[in-house]
Amino acid sequence: MTPREKKRLLAILATLYPEPRSELDFSNEYQLLIAVMLSAQCTDKKVNQVTPGLFQKYSSFKALSKAKLPDVENIIRPINYFKTKSRNIIATAGEIVSRFQGDVPKTHEDLTSLPGVGRKTANVVLGETGAAHSLPVDTHVFRVARRLGLSNGATPDAVEEDLKKLFPSSEWRNLHHRLIFHGRRVCGARKPNCEGCALKAICPTGAA
Repeated sequence: MTPREKKRLLAILATLYPEPRSELDFSNEYQLLIAVMLSAQCTDKKVNQVTPGLFQKYSSFKALSKAKLPDVENIIRPINYFKTKSRNIIATAGEIVSRFQGDVPKTHEDLTSLPGVGRKTANVVLGETGAAHSLPVDTHVFRVARRLGLSNGATPDAVEEDLKKLFPSSEWRNLHHRLIFHGRRVCGARKPNCEGCALKAICPTGAA
């Protein structure tokens, strides 16, 4: 993709999705981290259905760290891998209380040292809190970036590195959200709406 096409891509995405933001519901950094951990291999919509009850009962890392596993499992049961995620969020809450004075860590290294927090989760949290420029690559970003010819990377990490080289860090957070929106609403995994896509003219796969 040429520099002119990259500029056009960013402009079209900005027009299509003028308010790039997470579709997870959260009101503070505690809720953000827990919601993102729960969203792994699960839809934001499903996570948003269980977090109100979870956060009402456990309003802080300290409270969650003292939770009983069966109680948490019962609350988040509708989401994928609820047993593993229940163990992880309780353990992570405990470590944040004991190691980080109850505050969400601000570095990638510290975040990924927590149970159940991988590279993508850490990147999302860092980007949303403004602690660092990050460009998380989920299944939608991975698919859309490859279809647009922005990367031919075979892994999310490889696609992330390619996107970071192509675009300035000031664009990373918004690009992340806009590619997700586009993947969910237009460029679906099984049936992409190429005919109705505003990016068709600069997309090597859609224009084929």
